[in-house]
Amino acid sequence: MNILIIGSKGFIGSHCVSHFSEAHTVYTCDVMVDYDAKNYFLIDATNASYDEVFKANTYDVCINCSGAANVSESVKNPQRDFSLNVDNVFKQLDALRKYNSNCKYINLSSAAVYGNPSSLPIHETHQLQPISPYGTHKKMAELICQEFFENYNINTCSLRIFSAYGPGLKKQLFWDLYKKSLNKTAIKLYGTGFESRDFIYVTDVVNAIEIAITHAPFKSDVFNLAAGNEVAIKDAVALFYNTLDGTHDFYFGGEQRAGDPINWVADIKQLTTLGFKAEIKLTEGLKKYVSWLKN
Repeated sequence: MNILIIGSKGFIGSHCVSHFSEAHTVYTCDVMVDYDAKNYFLIDATNASYDEVFKANTYDVCINCSGAANVSESVKNPQRDFSLNVDNVFKQLDALRKYNSNCKYINLSSAAVYGNPSSLPIHETHQLQPISPYGTHKKMAELICQEFFENYNINTCSLRIFSAYGPGLKKQLFWDLYKKSLNKTAIKLYGTGFESRDFIYVTDVVNAIEIAITHAPFKSDVFNLAAGNEVAIKDAVALFYNTLDGTHDFYFGGEQRAGDPINWVADIKQLTTLGFKAEIKLTEGLKKYVSWLKN
């Protein structure tokens, strides 16, 4: 297959490039200059256009790993978040519609579309009530995928990723814990510690993307992408620091950050019916992540 990966320099995008390059012809696309990469398209970060990307080749699959993925930054700068997470999705799909309408389009969405769910585990049919600009914009991107499927018969599929982590990630909980650990003082954290997340290791994310490419209907369908396990933040923090070196004291100050949900755990039955199973437990995944941090 010819696979186009947009956002190829990012966390999930770079792992997709490594994985799919083993068996397929991979084309990559991002905003960073790269003089050495083959089959690489440079996009203008301030005024992205994807026409030339889709004119240049015929792709079987386009995986959109681009966009912003930071809730607090979306609160500070919602216009930038909208541009990266909504406007660019429309531009990609419109270019695909004009030049490569048979290409399958994978949209990496987010559990942030759910906000604070009224019940757990969260099924794909749960009401969408995002509580941050980031979540709202991811919801809008899903609607754009639906628009292009219903009006132009473009094959789209959205994967609502929960708390992905792994080597290469330089943001979110575990990266923040690592950076705070460098000060060697008692570490103050947001929240109460009883908040929860559904963590999924990045190689499981990539495997799920491959399964979706092969088995999903691509009728603007959506799937939760998670491990299906609820982990309290206090337990995740303790496990991380024990894995790092076991020497850090931490406490929770109780403050809530704008846009942060309380409890998350995904119902992943729809994805498992396609053949997905999360292989990497949090204990193993954090060992791999800590090894990357130290090296």
